[in-house]
Amino acid sequence: MNKFAPDSAVIPLEFETTDFKVRKLTINDVVKDYDAVISSIEHLTGVFGPDETWPEGLTLEEDLVDLGWHQKEFELRSSFAYTVMTLDESRCLGCVYVDPSEKLNYDAKVILWVRQSEVGSNLDEKLFSTIKIWLSEKWWFTAVAFPGREMTWQHWETLPNK
Repeated sequence: MNKFAPDSAVIPLEFETTDFKVRKLTINDVVKDYDAVISSIEHLTGVFGPDETWPEGLTLEEDLVDLGWHQKEFELRSSFAYTVMTLDESRCLGCVYVDPSEKLNYDAKVILWVRQSEVGSNLDEKLFSTIKIWLSEKWWFTAVAFPGREMTWQHWETLPNK
């Protein structure tokens, strides 16, 4: 597995706003993460692309495995998964995934979601704008893709691969 981050890069572990905390996702988050995912199945289906069926049928055990994998990828610096929590850490509000881009002209591909119960609260828009600023200020990227947000998944799929 190739490193995504240069050895010189300092990977942020967390940050806070007045509305939420974003921090490294670990296996210790499984109960709160699973609650956020399972309460949002319809809302989350297709978040990783139109042909993706996640989280349909996801079990707690499968979520634990997923979180363990994300935690290990973070340690290996091959991709970075973050949980979005309330400030008091009582509830998972969503997730942010910073992955290497498989497409030319992009350093990273970023997917983020908020739980379905937060859709009407403007949290998605706040999180998205905050993440864009965070990536530009704290990361080494020159070009970040947000497929499904700033471009359609169909357009993303037509871009040339690296």
